Amino acid sequence: MSSQQSTVDFILDQISEAGNVSARKMFGEYGLYCDGKMVALVCDDQLFVKPTIGGRSLLKTITEASPYPGAKPCFLISADLLEDREALTELIKVTAKELPLPVKKKKNSAGKK
Repeated sequence: MSSQQSTVDFILDQISEAGNVSARKMFGEYGLYCDGKMVALVCDDQLFVKPTIGGRSLLKTITEASPYPGAKPCFLISADLLEDREALTELIKVTAKELPLPVKKKKNSAGKK
């Protein structure tokens, strides 16, 4: 089951003050980015935030689940936290701060990736 655009739009609005936030459609689901780093996934209309030490310390109750079969567990965000703009924004800020920037793929001599 794929996520609805309205769910992604709501989450992006909730975290709009975390930094430069955006979403990218991926296989019917969405990756959420903050300042160029993938910080979360929206799968089946649920928010899964990448686990970090700082994120773990912010969450009162932690539920971990895989966003899709074979994926590493992430923090599954409750409906209550989705409604709490300030707390969700802080979680995304802390998560983005702890995650590394993505590695740029090098082009080979033929110009292919």
